[in-house]
Amino acid sequence: MKKDHGLYWLPFAMVVFVIDIASKFWIINNFFLFESVNLLPFFSITYVRNIGAAFSIFEGQRTMLAILALIISAVILHMLYRNTRQQKLENFSLSLILGGALGNLFDRLYHGFVIDFLDVNFGDWHYPTFNIADCAICVGIGLFILCSYKKSKKAAA
Repeated sequence: MKKDHGLYWLPFAMVVFVIDIASKFWIINNFFLFESVNLLPFFSITYVRNIGAAFSIFEGQRTMLAILALIISAVILHMLYRNTRQQKLENFSLSLILGGALGNLFDRLYHGFVIDFLDVNFGDWHYPTFNIADCAICVGIGLFILCSYKKSKKAAA
């Protein structure tokens, strides 16, 4: 087994996973479905269930979404293994995506739906409710794109 690899970042992915799952269990234990508490004029904690993927696409496709999450997780593990430990930003981004994907996968398998609770709106505009796993996935993808852009610029130079 290769000694210098990005799998050293797996504990970070597990931290993301645990924080996500803990936050969702806190919501389930402290809120009724659709209960909402305003924290700021534009931000609320609102307990909702998502039976689809982002923005409720693929609604009711639990098995397909679970298989997709497993495939993505396997690909990320392979990428981490191929990376060196020093590729910090890329490994960090992949760990965020992995932790988030596993968090939402857990929900789908354990509950049959994903628990969302972060609710942002400005006036009449309302963003779809999301969770910590979704945040980790989005930030991770953004950072991964940044890393890819930097790599392509280096390769072109």
